[in-house]
Amino acid sequence: MPLNRRQFALAATSSLFAPTILSAQSLKVEPMISGLDAPWAFGFAANGILITERDGALLWFANGTSKRVAGLPEIEVDGQGGLLDLLVPRDFATSRTIFMTYAKRQGRGSGTAVMRAQFDQNTARLSNVTTIFEMAEGSSGGRHFGSRIVEARDGTLFISIGDRGEREQAQNPATHNGTIIRITKNGAVPNDNPFVDALGYLPEIWSYGHRNPQGMALDLSGTLWGNEHGARGGDEINRIAKGANFGWPTISYGRHYSGRKIGEGTNKSGLEQPQHYWDPSIAPSGYMIYSGKQKSEWRGHHFVGSLKFDYIARLSGSPFREAQQIQTDATSRVRDIREAPDGGIWFLSVGNGTLNKLHFSG
Repeated sequence: MPLNRRQFALAATSSLFAPTILSAQSLKVEPMISGLDAPWAFGFAANGILITERDGALLWFANGTSKRVAGLPEIEVDGQGGLLDLLVPRDFATSRTIFMTYAKRQGRGSGTAVMRAQFDQNTARLSNVTTIFEMAEGSSGGRHFGSRIVEARDGTLFISIGDRGEREQAQNPATHNGTIIRITKNGAVPNDNPFVDALGYLPEIWSYGHRNPQGMALDLSGTLWGNEHGARGGDEINRIAKGANFGWPTISYGRHYSGRKIGEGTNKSGLEQPQHYWDPSIAPSGYMIYSGKQKSEWRGHHFVGSLKFDYIARLSGSPFREAQQIQTDATSRVRDIREAPDGGIWFLSVGNGTLNKLHFSG
């Protein structure tokens, strides 16, 4: 049977979660961990797995056991906000440091923040917990926190922040709403950020004009890509360029939920176009660009989870397009997708509270 918080190992099947064969693609899906409550992100560390749950739990699965990690700061659980993304950086084996994004109380509202902590896998405890960044205050409500975190090749951190439901603020670079920021692992502003010396721009900003980016990944050349939620239609995949304005809400391929037109249309000079968009919306979340380690024909392909239509999109080609939908009972509201150290593809499903693994059988 699939493993839950009281029992963990890297093999399991059951009548409910039996591996599903995708015969055309020679794949099967195997559930690895079950019983998760609103899981948001996961990461591989020290021969185990860390998983965040939005309502404020960090879980550690290793050596056949599971533990709730102690030492988290106060998490503001508000609508879509809570404990969100997780990054296990490349130097974890020596630094024992992890990074997480979360919703932090700010006066009467809350905002996306980033914490750094050292993780002791023997005691399942965090120490030296420090908030290294929090977005500028001023937002309220429980919508559009982002929030993914990616380590760039130079060791700096990219963090995505949603517009917090205040769409016009995504065009206001004096706020962090609707931006992707870049900071160091200490929270400092790198001196080569695009707006360090620009009047009226917050210096952490790398790009702006985003709605609610819930997936980011580096491609094989180190270029940052992101996906983000549109409104009714207009979910996007973007190649993230330094200093670029991605247009929300001035341009969009979607419409307001009321059916009204958004902004000025689908394009405008000086505003970036998406590399791909979905209409109707799939509610994209999680993003992985595959190394090809176990399946060479997928090298460089992009994988995006769908929260709305319960599948994993595989995108590739020129023009860039959705080449395949991987859909089984296990792909229920896919929140996160990542490549394991051995080249395996794992994904986190909110709908059934499971962490799953794709197997290549041919």
